[in-house]
Amino acid sequence: MTALIEARDLTLSFGETPALRGASLAVEAGEVLAIMGPSGSGKSTLLHCLAGILTPDSGEVHFAGRRLDTMPEAQRSALRRDTFGFVFQFGQLVPELTAEENVALPLLLRGTKRAAALAEARPWFARLGLDGMERRRSGELSGGQAQRVALARGLVARPQVLFADEPTGALDSLTGEQVMELMVGAAREQGTAVVLVTHEPRVAAYADREAMVRDGRARTTRLAPEQVAS
Repeated sequence: MTALIEARDLTLSFGETPALRGASLAVEAGEVLAIMGPSGSGKSTLLHCLAGILTPDSGEVHFAGRRLDTMPEAQRSALRRDTFGFVFQFGQLVPELTAEENVALPLLLRGTKRAAALAEARPWFARLGLDGMERRRSGELSGGQAQRVALARGLVARPQVLFADEPTGALDSLTGEQVMELMVGAAREQGTAVVLVTHEPRVAAYADREAMVRDGRARTTRLAPEQVAS
């Protein structure tokens, strides 16, 4: 199959410190790819290049047949708003908004009317075991509840690619497994490609393939069927 999103020989340095030294990988639609590696290996930097948040010093990033890394910032911003979804380690909910407003936020930012955006957001609460929490703000949610709200926000607009940077890092193991099951299940239903950064083998086991990043380079392997979580 043709890759939906692909990095080719990316290099990127922060000052005199190299973060990526020729990293390459590709992800297909509906596939879950786990990016692993020790702290400081460049795995989050690689994800940020794939998402158009950072621009590599050299190499290429392609999305759906288009060169992403050379796009003007306005076009990359539109992709992040309309086509990509994001889940971060600590949820990063907007504290002034209710949970349902946080979920609806990607739809509101792309111009969906408020009533329609909230109507699209509300079914996610039953789906993720959050019934009755629609009007709560982030300070009234547990860590696991807030992360499930963040997951719904990342998927509500049916993104083509979901970028998840240590999405279970702030959760206990049981809640982290629940979040991963929900993320992978929802992504597969929608045909979303998932690019997941993690340092936890149990989280990476939910992926179809694993990219190990060491010293700014990526080596991709396909997980054996018995390694992939059901």
